[in-house]
Amino acid sequence: MGGAVRDELLGRTAEERDWVVVGSRPDDLLDAGYRPVGRDFPVFLHPETGEEYALARTERKTAPGYRGFEVHASPEVSLEEDLLRRDLTINAMARAGDGRLIDPHGGQRDLEARVLRHVSPAFVEDPVRILRTARFAAEFRDAGFQVAEETLDLMRQMVAAGEADALVPERVWQETRRAMGTPHPEAFIEVLRDCGALAVVFPEIEALFGVPQPPRWHPEIDTGVHTLMALALAAGLSDQPRVRFAVLVHDLGKGTTPAEVLPGHAGHEERGVTIIRDLAARLRIPNDWRDLAMVVSRYHCLSHRALELRPGTIVKLLEGTDALRRPERFDEFLLACEADLRGRKGFADRAYPQAAYLRTALAAARQVDAAALAKSREDPATIGETIRAARCEAVASVSRRQKPE
Repeated sequence: MGGAVRDELLGRTAEERDWVVVGSRPDDLLDAGYRPVGRDFPVFLHPETGEEYALARTERKTAPGYRGFEVHASPEVSLEEDLLRRDLTINAMARAGDGRLIDPHGGQRDLEARVLRHVSPAFVEDPVRILRTARFAAEFRDAGFQVAEETLDLMRQMVAAGEADALVPERVWQETRRAMGTPHPEAFIEVLRDCGALAVVFPEIEALFGVPQPPRWHPEIDTGVHTLMALALAAGLSDQPRVRFAVLVHDLGKGTTPAEVLPGHAGHEERGVTIIRDLAARLRIPNDWRDLAMVVSRYHCLSHRALELRPGTIVKLLEGTDALRRPERFDEFLLACEADLRGRKGFADRAYPQAAYLRTALAAARQVDAAALAKSREDPATIGETIRAARCEAVASVSRRQKPE
């Protein structure tokens, strides 16, 4: 059903299979040992396989937003009627028990044409479909899929009608998180911007487009363009969605730079930290995603200058990023910084020796026995200073050897 059939026809391995049950009532599945899990409509888990079985159903729009539906499930609902309520044609196919493909809305045709197309005008009734379509564009860009122009038009109409305003934080974040795990997360942002939804769900990101940067460091000029380039680069460097998200939001402070100081962006790093904190609160973003993003925003420019920094400043960077306690997250920080530097016009093939240097500096600083030094000091007030001095000395001892000529 749905995604499983789509993936099968694309030659992909389906992660899970869903089933639609036609001609039955909830009691029929309960009597057969199925376990109910659906809150808003009748969905059941198979007693042995754990796969989802949903009764065929139709939906009727009753209020704005994605919750504003009246669901009707009964033995009289046909499979074709159930498929009609799906979002995209490529997700509106089913495979019968005898192997027959059921495709009343041209899903196989659109798979072959590499088109993401809405099933029916009822697409406009659920604003989550805007996010899902953008996510599918990110998932299948490598395969050549594009959103059909008529579907984009419907999405624009939905935004104009205020449907996107009804999206709740949980669904925005759920789809964004999934999009960050796709091969081309930048396509998610591009499609949202193309239909006008980006300004509604991520006004902080929309604000970056059209904001100039110094041509010397950013030949692409536009901050929004740079953000998408860096995000695409990040997808190639790391398969960690939270690293990609950190890159997506690393320059949010530039969207609030006063016009009179452009194209400079002094202080954008700290302004970005505040914006990320507010964004995370609004969308209920997990703390580990938020914290990595804030660290990248605050310290990415310092990372770029690592080869020029004094040992004391390097130690402050390591302490500020909590690298001494969380070296794994520091690795993620460095990947995000590399994506930022290389995600610029003409910079994609540049090396990022700063990462190797900072990793070596971190290894040297972690060799300092802080506990032993603490015990050696009679005055507790000097412990912190003593440990920091030892770490600076350790970093200084490797800086000459590690820094490129």
